[in-house]
Amino acid sequence: MNTLRQKILNSENLSGIIFMLVAMFSLATMDALAKYLVKDKYDPIQILAMRSWIILTIMVAYYAGRGKLHKLKMSKPIAQFARGMFGFLAPYCFFKSLQTLPLADATVIFFSSTFMITALSGPFLKEKVGVFRWAAVILGFVGVVIAMDPQGGGDVTSYLYCLAGSFSYSVLFISGRWLARTESVDSLVFSFNFSMVIVASSLTPMVWNTVPSSDFGPILLFAGLALIGHYCVTSAFSHSDVALIAPLEYTALIWAVLWGFLIWEDIPGVQVMIGGTIIIGCALFVVYREAMQAKKPKLKT
Repeated sequence: MNTLRQKILNSENLSGIIFMLVAMFSLATMDALAKYLVKDKYDPIQILAMRSWIILTIMVAYYAGRGKLHKLKMSKPIAQFARGMFGFLAPYCFFKSLQTLPLADATVIFFSSTFMITALSGPFLKEKVGVFRWAAVILGFVGVVIAMDPQGGGDVTSYLYCLAGSFSYSVLFISGRWLARTESVDSLVFSFNFSMVIVASSLTPMVWNTVPSSDFGPILLFAGLALIGHYCVTSAFSHSDVALIAPLEYTALIWAVLWGFLIWEDIPGVQVMIGGTIIIGCALFVVYREAMQAKKPKLKT
């Protein structure tokens, strides 16, 4: 217990914890704003185009102003843009699901990305996934099915959108880990948003709705929260151990439930709570097992 307390009070770890908590608040609030914008007003494609243009403008201005544009240079531009263009599906599908799903329900289902990442890390990153983690993955997907409540008459299409977004995020995460071996974090963030601009802007004319001045504030806040959230997540993992920081990702569900109740009076059903408990429990076990594997000494060959 004392060791855990000392670990948490370590200045670097404490900074990482604060960054992660701020990130989850920012991203969950961004999702609430996204639901507000896509529910009756805009297609997700349009708000993603606007968000990406704002983020891209801020990034270019920031790096140019400090004479650090070289940090955005890509060693593998084709791979980076391919990653970004496929990764467009992650926020698009998730925001599409928010048009009809309660925020907390969609957030719970999206957490299935933890299991998809674990399943994909074997064939794509050549990482060993043991029997315990595979068991957690299978049980976690049982939790997903329970949370979706297939007999409950819910919007199946929206659930499928959410799962598709979760899968796309998993591929985005795995490809990011692979590219991080040669690419900087700055270039990965830049190329992702640049790809989003290309894809979303090319599709926006088909779904464009005029933006009244009253929506400028929410859209700017939406983009700002995305930038803050992604920056804080990156900073959190650079300051602290994954095993300490990763479980804090699930604080996003607290904010999702809170915003869902305060804005739309949504209360998660029993099925969602049971499924969510299984999903989060299995995901935390996966994080724990990965931390244990990372601590094991590697044999020299």
